[in-house]
Amino acid sequence: MANLKSAKTRVKRNKKRETINATRLNAVRTDVKKVRAAIAKKDKAEAEKAFKKAESSLAKAKSKRTIKANAANRLVSKLAKALKAIAGK
Repeated sequence: MANLKSAKTRVKRNKKRETINATRLNAVRTDVKKVRAAIAKKDKAEAEKAFKKAESSLAKAKSKRTIKANAANRLVSKLAKALKAIAGK
């Protein structure tokens, strides 16, 4: 266990941040799953709506450094490409 006051504060802060980051990451994963499910059903309107929400949550997670910037960009790109593929049909 930490002995210094500052170290004890960091332990508490880190635990709090871990909870916040886990919640945010879980929300991102859920949003991405919704987009993929809509794309699998070939429901263009639902997929576009879900994509917009997923893109927003990914951008927020990226800005808060919950996930790495390149990973978020890559995921948005993949989803957009899949969405474009069903939009063309």
